[in-house]
Amino acid sequence: MCVRVLGDKTRLDEDIRTRIAELEEATKNNDGLHFQIAINYGGRDEIVRAVKKLSAKVQSGEVDPAGITADTLEGYLDTAGIPDPDLLIRTCNEQRISNFLLWQLAYTEFYFTPVPWPDFTKEELIKAVEAYNHRDRRYGGLKEE
Repeated sequence: MCVRVLGDKTRLDEDIRTRIAELEEATKNNDGLHFQIAINYGGRDEIVRAVKKLSAKVQSGEVDPAGITADTLEGYLDTAGIPDPDLLIRTCNEQRISNFLLWQLAYTEFYFTPVPWPDFTKEELIKAVEAYNHRDRRYGGLKEE
């Protein structure tokens, strides 16, 4: 399992930042599951931090602004190198994304359930995955007739 901690880590204690860095380094080449932990995370903040990092590269001459694409910006997000989620499950019938993974959820399928998180069971997960499997994913494209 590859572990990644998302969020603004600069406000965390130095010893915690060190442990996070060690954990991410130790698991970075593991494939299969991607386990992401959000600490001090906000989607808008993530995008702002990514733009600031990219802007610094432009100012230093390392990046040509004419060549900036969506993929370029993605490389500066907390989730760089991690696939975007295919499915987001919201419990308690919450029908909002709550400032979470704003960039990455662009083409994610959403599943809403009235079941509260503490009561979310394997059976409910199976329902969500089955519903997802019946979706016609178009990734922003139009439905072909």
